[in-house]
Amino acid sequence: MTSRWIWLLTRITRRIWFRAALFSVAAIATALVAILVAPYIPSDLPTQIGADAVDNILGIIAASMLSVTTFSLSTMVSAYSAATSNVTPRATTLVMEDSTTHNVLATFVGSFLFSLVGIIALSTGAYGDRGRVVLFVVTIIVVGLIVVTLLRWIDHLSRLGRVTETTERVEKATTAAMRRRMESPFLGGVALGDIVRDVPAAARPVHARVIGYIQHIDAAALSAIAEAAEGELYIAVLPGDFVDPSEPMMFATGIDADRDDAIRSCFSTGDTRSFDQDPRFGACVLTEIASRALSPGINDPGTAIDVIGRAVRVLALWIEPHGEDQAEATVDYPRLHVPGIAVGDLFDDFFTPIGRDGAGLIEVNLRLQKAFRSLARLGDDRYGDNALRHSRQALQRAEIGLTLEDEKQRVRSLAAEVTAAAAPASQAPKLWPTRPPAG
Repeated sequence: MTSRWIWLLTRITRRIWFRAALFSVAAIATALVAILVAPYIPSDLPTQIGADAVDNILGIIAASMLSVTTFSLSTMVSAYSAATSNVTPRATTLVMEDSTTHNVLATFVGSFLFSLVGIIALSTGAYGDRGRVVLFVVTIIVVGLIVVTLLRWIDHLSRLGRVTETTERVEKATTAAMRRRMESPFLGGVALGDIVRDVPAAARPVHARVIGYIQHIDAAALSAIAEAAEGELYIAVLPGDFVDPSEPMMFATGIDADRDDAIRSCFSTGDTRSFDQDPRFGACVLTEIASRALSPGINDPGTAIDVIGRAVRVLALWIEPHGEDQAEATVDYPRLHVPGIAVGDLFDDFFTPIGRDGAGLIEVNLRLQKAFRSLARLGDDRYGDNALRHSRQALQRAEIGLTLEDEKQRVRSLAAEVTAAAAPASQAPKLWPTRPPAG
């Protein structure tokens, strides 16, 4: 699993200022390198290519890039506001981490600083005639880069902050977190089935010092602490869980209390949940998008139906042996015991709010039952049981929410198909022997 420092570095690279700073430094270095290269330029070359034109070009770039950057920033803020009001505030983080937007703003800011440094150096006479040649060539390259970036930016603006685009980003983030958890279902440790039953009675609890959500767990560092003390650690919380000083976040055996601060430092806690190690957070955000779409003020059942389809795709990734019953999972940290994610919890995260908010809409009820039928046919007992459980719950809500008997009968018919598909789940063949394709 990713160490805490690598995880923090990854989060820094997603900030909008990071790429802008890198491009700015590169732009300044590029503008100044012409001074070093100037002695190697033939003396008659400046006259042949008209390097004096670089003054005007740099002035145009400096003026235009400042205006374009200001416009892009206002457009970006509008997209964040649209994602917050039309999708869900929890999805705004993914919109803010959009790599295309970062590259565009970094290019514009870097081009502005490049032209500004070039103009200052030209005014001081630092380049000379030969240095102007190098600056002229680099300026032409920068102009080409600006043109390509503007074309990409125009195309990207048509989608930035839109409901479908943002929902797709949430699905990709959830899928990525799901795949990472599938590769290491217990964060590299030993499977811990039940905290009450499997944790030794003599184990000492370790409580949190702060209140917030677990965003990341450094399993490698926890294992190193356990190895050094020749003890065992039993994790009681997972990324996404809310912790406070009243409940233990883990238990320790054979490890002195003076190592508790080191143990706590392996847990990164924040005010909000993070997508990286928390697949259930992605499921909750997708469901929030559907619930908002089903609200009377928006009345957009099509978005809810789209989210149901995405939920089926995400859950289909989880069909391989994994989670709480994956005995074959690779154990990298034998002294670390970690609980898995239950399939039932994923079903609850995805379908309970949609079934509740869409109970009065026939199209949502039909799509839910079809989703349960598809999941029940995946050939996994856990999927069959949970699909059947949620199918019955959705049917009960539909009986109350729908008014026409014909609509209720259509939902009952599909619910009966779910029951038939879920019954022989343990004998049915799987639809694929290996991991299904993404998307």
